[in-house]
Formats: sequence, C-alpha cells, structure tokens
Amino acid sequence: MVTDYGQGYATRSEPRHRLPAGLRAPFEARSRREFGYVLLSLPLATVLFSWTVTMVALGAGLLVTFLGIPVLAAALAGCRGFGVLERARARGLLGLEVADPEPLRMRKPGAAAWMGAMLKSGASWRHVLYALVQFPWAVFSFSVAVTFWSCGWGLLSYPLWFWVFPAYAGEGGIQLYGDAHHSVYLDNPFEITVTALVGLVFTLATPWLVRALTTVDGLLVRGLLGPSPLSARVVELESDRGVVVDTAAADLRRIERDLHDGAQARLVNLAMDLGLAKEKLREDPRTAARMVEEAHGEVKTALQELRDLARGIHPAVLTDRGLDAALSAVASRCTVPVRVEVDLPARPAPAIEGIAYFTVSELLQNISKHSGARSASVDVWRSEDRLMLQVTDDGVGGADASRGSGLAGLAARLDAVDGILMVDSPAGGPTRVIAELPWRG
Repeated sequence: MVTDYGQGYATRSEPRHRLPAGLRAPFEARSRREFGYVLLSLPLATVLFSWTVTMVALGAGLLVTFLGIPVLAAALAGCRGFGVLERARARGLLGLEVADPEPLRMRKPGAAAWMGAMLKSGASWRHVLYALVQFPWAVFSFSVAVTFWSCGWGLLSYPLWFWVFPAYAGEGGIQLYGDAHHSVYLDNPFEITVTALVGLVFTLATPWLVRALTTVDGLLVRGLLGPSPLSARVVELESDRGVVVDTAAADLRRIERDLHDGAQARLVNLAMDLGLAKEKLREDPRTAARMVEEAHGEVKTALQELRDLARGIHPAVLTDRGLDAALSAVASRCTVPVRVEVDLPARPAPAIEGIAYFTVSELLQNISKHSGARSASVDVWRSEDRLMLQVTDDGVGGADASRGSGLAGLAARLDAVDGILMVDSPAGGPTRVIAELPWRG
C-alpha cells in the first residue's frame, strides 16, 4: 500500500459570528427547520395514528376469518411507507441520516409469502409502535413549541401593538388581573418594557426548547424506523467478512506475483545455468566452475528472497518472541531512525498480534517512502481491553485516510476486526497515526 503524504487536509475555517449562539438562535435556518419539523409532525402523526389504529384494529377483528391477515399486512405496509416519509423528513429538516430498516425476507415470491414476511418482520411492528408513540408526543411538542413561539414574539413586540387596547378595546393594555373592585393592566412604560423583556426571554429560549423536542423525535426515528442493532451488526459483519476475503485474496495474489517474478524466475535461470555448466564440465572445466560459482550466488539471492517473502507472510520472530522483538526488527529496516517502545503485560491473540505487526510495518514503510521524516517512533501498550498502537514521525504531513490512499485500505482491515484507525497529519507535520485493536488475549 502507498500512502500519499503529499496532500494535506482540506481545512475549512468556521465562520465567525459577532453575536453569541444564544442571541442568533431565533434567526438561524436550523431553528426554522426544527420549528417547521414540529409543525408538520402534528398533521402527519394524526394521519399515521388514524391509519394504524383503524387498520390494525380492523385486521385484528377480522382474524377470525382469512381477511384479517391481508388487512394486517396492508396496515404494516402502510406504516412502513410512512416510515420512508418520516426518515426523509428527518433527513431534510433535522439533518438526521437514518438508514432504511432491514428488508423483508421472502423465501419465495408471491402474495402469501409477502404477507407472511410482513407480519414476521420486526421492523414492521416497530413502525406500528412509532405511530402509536409519536402521536401523543407530536401533540405535546406542537403545543409547547407553538405556545412558546407565539408568546415570545407576541410579548416581545408588545410595545408596537399595545396601542390597540386603548384605541379599540377601551382598556389600557393586556389585563393581568381584574375583579369587581380593581383591574391591573400593562399600560405604563415600565410595564410595557418588562413585558417586552419577558417576551425576549421566551423568544431566545424557544429555539433551544424546540431543539430539545426534536432531539426526542430524532431518537424515535432512529430507534424505531431505522435498522435494529442486531440487523445492523449482521450487515457490518457481512461487510467485514467481505473485506477479510478481499484482503486474503489480495495477499495471495501478492505472494503469487512475488514468487513468479522473484524466486521462481531466479530458480529457473539457476536451473538453466546449472544445465549449461554440466555440459561444459568436460570440455571447459574452468568455465563450468565459474558458472557453478555464479549459480551459488543466485541460490543465496533466491534464499534471501524466499526469507523476505516468508517474513511478509508471518515472521518467525513474531511467533517466537512477540511484538517487541518483531517491531524492533521492522524498525531496523526503516530508512529513518525509529524508537520502539512496547509495554504489554502479556501477548494478545495471535491474529491480533499479526494484524498489529503488519499495521506498524505498513506505516513504517510509508514513512520510509513518502514522509521525508528524520525520525519516527512506535509505541504499543494495552488500555483495558484494547491494544493501542501509535506511530509518529516528523515528516511533511498531509496524510489523509479519506482520499482513497493506502491508509484507507489499512483502516478497512482494522475495521474488519472491530479496530479503529485515527490519523492526525496536518500539512507540514508532524504525523501521528493511532490504531486500536481488540485485545482478545
């Protein structure tokens, strides 16, 4: 793998605001989208709740006949259709990305198989639960948001419209209290100012209140309309299995290519040279001896290539002496001085140990080829149930795993075993790469 150290991070400076977040929140587009989400929730939740209760009740009542099954299946299908709309609404207004739930699993095509799959699908029944839970929450959030929003802006703008009361209603202003003996109106400048200040507090608090309400909406959408944790884990494991299979196939192709282009080709030439030496042994013994000597050198070179290839598959020093000795051997072959420090109470599982070795080897190879560094360091330690690797160098920086470089492939390999790769490499350096692996000792 080759990591491109010549490209830096694409940085984007955050816009600087003169007003603090608390003051600009009522005028931000995000606040308007969240308030719009709350306003739309009530009518949509009403339709979804009505559909769900009506169709599920009708289907349950008709279960004494065959008609109940298709009615229930239609009810669940309708709820899943509303789920598509809700996920799109959450994506557009809340910026919440929720994956589609697991699809129906039908063993064979046909209406009966579809109805059976629909009724057996846990995702379908989660959509029903969402319809039943979201309706009362939508009523509550709509009432709270609209009340706070209208009171806030109404009171804040009170100095602009309080004149309506004495001009057309025959009263001094908004009446706070009144009985047969006396009444209290907000009609003097002090009371009008205090009213506007109370409205300002309501106005500034409303976006944050609406944000809290939509956070609950997001939890409902993510928890009930998205894939279940079990199905998401199954998909992740299937993807990881594909990465492992592809990685193994790529390693086999690399080994085959190295054998074909290296040791195999050298051994073929060696056999031809020995054949020629055999023919010249009687006619020209001196030439034959020289050819045998050259063949002996070729044998040594071929053996070295085979040792290097075997070390690339799984080094014997790793099996015999562990990560400390194996990483020290790798560091000695790096073109820059490398400090290695391994602090492990015991050896992890052999598979994890091998992945850690090849991860550090890959990173040191990248440092040799692309970093322009003068020194590097490797630190390995255990943190609870994780094996931690850190490789740093003082090179030019600019490494980015998101640009399809070798780091991306390395991250995919680590992810296949529930590992994590983190890269911190600003332009100009230094570069720090941290890898986490499960211990599995």
